[in-house]
Amino acid sequence: MGVVALVMAGGKGERLGLAEEKPLIKIHGKPMVRYVIEALKKSRCVDRIIVVTSKNTKKTFDEVKRFGVEAVEAPGKGYVLDVKHVVKRFGLNCVVLVVSADLPCLTPRIVDEVVKCFMVAGKPALCVVVSAKAYRGMGLKPSLTFMFNGEEVVPVGINIISGDRIDEPKIEEKVFVLAEDKVKFVVNVNTVEELKVAEKVLADDWAV
Repeated sequence: MGVVALVMAGGKGERLGLAEEKPLIKIHGKPMVRYVIEALKKSRCVDRIIVVTSKNTKKTFDEVKRFGVEAVEAPGKGYVLDVKHVVKRFGLNCVVLVVSADLPCLTPRIVDEVVKCFMVAGKPALCVVVSAKAYRGMGLKPSLTFMFNGEEVVPVGINIISGDRIDEPKIEEKVFVLAEDKVKFVVNVNTVEELKVAEKVLADDWAV
């Protein structure tokens, strides 16, 4: 299918207040970023995985190579700019799936569902969101929300873009709202409270 996944793993994770680099924070003995990599590896749609680090996550750069994926250090000038940098550096004129490294509950089924939605949408970009009400219902506090079709939604850190359109200043995108029963699969870990929710999700073996 020609889908390249970029795992964005350059954040400091200051809100977690932990000494470890954020992507390497362990949940049930496994680094958070490894959960994301394993979900992408099991996806039927993803052909290549590149972990994107920064000067803040040099240990992550070395560690992820042990997981059998590529790694590249981006300039660290911002999420969007780092995506653009990597797409152009590797000449990714294909479907590029961008996933945050702090989604440890992500599953291959969610990945495949998102890619399928992009393929049939007919637009050059896609943003994945969930209901803000459902997100808060899990005890989570979204840091960013916006209104879509009269509903408050939360972007979850999963996006898709056609790599050959990366230089365009404004790209039409499809907003894909995940079903409420799938919110648990996209817990975004930025705080200690969110880390605890992710630990519970994985301990309960919901992510199957």
